[in-house]
Amino acid sequence: MNVKHKHLIVRAEVSDTPTKKDLHKVLEWMENLIKKIDMKLMHGPSISYIDQKGNRGITCMALIETSHIVLHIWDENNPGLFQLDIYSCKDINTKTVLNFFKDSFAVVKLEYKFLDRENNLTLVDEN
Repeated sequence: MNVKHKHLIVRAEVSDTPTKKDLHKVLEWMENLIKKIDMKLMHGPSISYIDQKGNRGITCMALIETSHIVLHIWDENNPGLFQLDIYSCKDINTKTVLNFFKDSFAVVKLEYKFLDRENNLTLVDEN
């Protein structure tokens, strides 16, 4: 394998934000995302709910063969805030990730940056 250093950062505001009762749905979403982007799960996904005022929400993470995926969801506000971080030593199809995100949630706003971290922090794509 030719090692890459790709990093996709997604920030989204979502009107149908998962809450504590939806942990199983978020786990399933993470597992499906990993399959969609053709990555291999090594450990997890693991999930926790933080019930702390001002920082309430879900954190879900998975170790993949080529690095990691982490999703943070803050559910106190409407729309809720999602922060998704995918780092991989393998190419990432950003369109697949963004479309899967939009197909899964009622996205109000979505922004992303896609970086190549091979030698520098080179911006590859953004909106």
